[in-house]
Amino acid sequence: MAATHDDAYYVPHGTKWPIMGSIGLTVLVSSFASLLNGSESAGIGMIIGVLIMIAMMFLWFAEVIKESHAGYYNAQVDVSFRMGMGWFIFSEVMFFAAFFGALYYARIYSVPWVGGEGAGFTTNEFLWPDYEAIWPTNGPSEVGGEFKPMAAWGLPALNTIILLTSGVTVTIAHHGILKNQRAVFNWGLFATVLLGALFVYCQYVEYAHAYSDYNLTLESGIYGSTFFMLTGFHGFHVTIGAIMLAVMWFRGINGHFNGKNHFAFEAAAWYWHFVDVVWLGLFIFVYWL
Repeated sequence: MAATHDDAYYVPHGTKWPIMGSIGLTVLVSSFASLLNGSESAGIGMIIGVLIMIAMMFLWFAEVIKESHAGYYNAQVDVSFRMGMGWFIFSEVMFFAAFFGALYYARIYSVPWVGGEGAGFTTNEFLWPDYEAIWPTNGPSEVGGEFKPMAAWGLPALNTIILLTSGVTVTIAHHGILKNQRAVFNWGLFATVLLGALFVYCQYVEYAHAYSDYNLTLESGIYGSTFFMLTGFHGFHVTIGAIMLAVMWFRGINGHFNGKNHFAFEAAAWYWHFVDVVWLGLFIFVYWL
């Protein structure tokens, strides 16, 4: 571990973890490609790749935590951590912006065009004269068969309340650690993790209901694909965020944070608030409107 001073840049030591991560990703992706091409043993390779990635992340983060407690990080390193997390969340904003953009383009441009508006008049007249541009739709060819769209005021509304409440509890935890109130911090984080797990469970119930009762699947044309891509990736991000906060909770129990040194938790809280904001967009533009 390379030492540092308050007025100097931190020079990190050599590390093996990026190489280990590259190996894990290579095994995972190549095994997944083999699975798509019909390999019967590819599943084992994917499991091995995932285990390598999990081990790499666990060991690497453990090393970073040890370096932090040993005093190797100065104010300049703290700024670089904050900038790194900020740019990471920005990249996630762009990721979801692409899917929201696909939804917007389909609803505002493609579907009306196929329905005969504007330049799509001849397309509608000669190819799909009976198609009406009404959202939600699975397209003029009725891809996937008849389906029922997901209503906003059932489980989605409940999940909105759950996620917004989790934003309050994580903020309570943040204020708790700022005042060195460890009990408030730990209980606030514990409640946030439970609410995140409850959100994911409710989304699982919603998906099962969509597939079994509504015939709403990924194959239900443009509506089904955008619905599951947006809500599915968001659910994945909630799962990751809940795992991050669970790690922060365990660290908090072990006394790793105080009022001045808690950026690891703060970064996870930023991510969680980002997840909250994305869900509000989903609820409005995917479920409600």
